[in-house]
Amino acid sequence: MTKLKVGNVAPDFEAKNYLGQTITLKEFKEKNQPIVLYFYPKDNSPVCTKESCEFRDKYQKFIEAGAEVIGVSSDGEDSHKSFVSKYSLPFTLLTDKHSKLAKLYGVNGILLPGRKTFIIDKHGIIAGIHDGLLSSTSHIEESLKIIEKLKSQI
Repeated sequence: MTKLKVGNVAPDFEAKNYLGQTITLKEFKEKNQPIVLYFYPKDNSPVCTKESCEFRDKYQKFIEAGAEVIGVSSDGEDSHKSFVSKYSLPFTLLTDKHSKLAKLYGVNGILLPGRKTFIIDKHGIIAGIHDGLLSSTSHIEESLKIIEKLKSQI
């Protein structure tokens, strides 16, 4: 399993979102747009719902800072569609049924899939990493600070 660190090149990825569209890291690099890529264990679980809703509530701030937010879990497209609809999530969720992305990014858990957030700058370099299975929201404000710092470096 990969052990990524701040300053590493983020592994390129390709995955389907809940609408069946293919999303890649390359497309964000081509637009010079940083992303917040957050891995979470399960749609509709209490901690994951709290985390996703916190990203939803701060989403406009991420957009204003020039970044996109992308969630990743092993749930399927139908589960993601329902989760997005139920909680009015304005960002995309990627389906990682076989944990290919999780393995690529070194996200693992003991009993549950892991919870980890990567802040990736416009060049595809990892600018921040937050790890914490039980911490659902503390990393979101920290991620926003990193994104705002990246914006000021433009």
